[in-house]
Amino acid sequence: MRVHICAVGRLRSGEERALTDDYLKRFNRTGRALGLGPASEREVEDRKSRGMAAEADLLRGVIPTAAYVVTLDERGSLMTSPDFAAKLDRWRGDVRDVAFVIGGADGIDRGLRAEAQFSLSFGKMVWPHMLVRVMLAEQLYRAATILAGGPYHRS
Repeated sequence: MRVHICAVGRLRSGEERALTDDYLKRFNRTGRALGLGPASEREVEDRKSRGMAAEADLLRGVIPTAAYVVTLDERGSLMTSPDFAAKLDRWRGDVRDVAFVIGGADGIDRGLRAEAQFSLSFGKMVWPHMLVRVMLAEQLYRAATILAGGPYHRS
């Protein structure tokens, strides 16, 4: 199952870029034997600052056809890491592509949220969209290690 991180904004060099790259590299290495990955990033920018609806249109343009769409949103489902791993395991058996959608500073347009098959929350607090990408990459890696029976996750 291929994983696509579809996000508003470009991660430039710096801590967020380094962490995201590191965790996605680990995920790709660990997930390969499990049928997870590779993970890729698809970044969009609304250079004219037309708002969430315009960002949603740009995001729709990079979400693969027939992908299972998961929005990252504070209104989404709260999950433990083992629950997230189990969900990835189920998706792996059902879909070829899963697209994790991360909105811009104002979030994800209501229409795009309604089109998603699932919505995931990293807590009731709102996180900067660049940090959400790092957190998602880490949780993907953690899920792969849980499914592989590795020692990274300690509960």
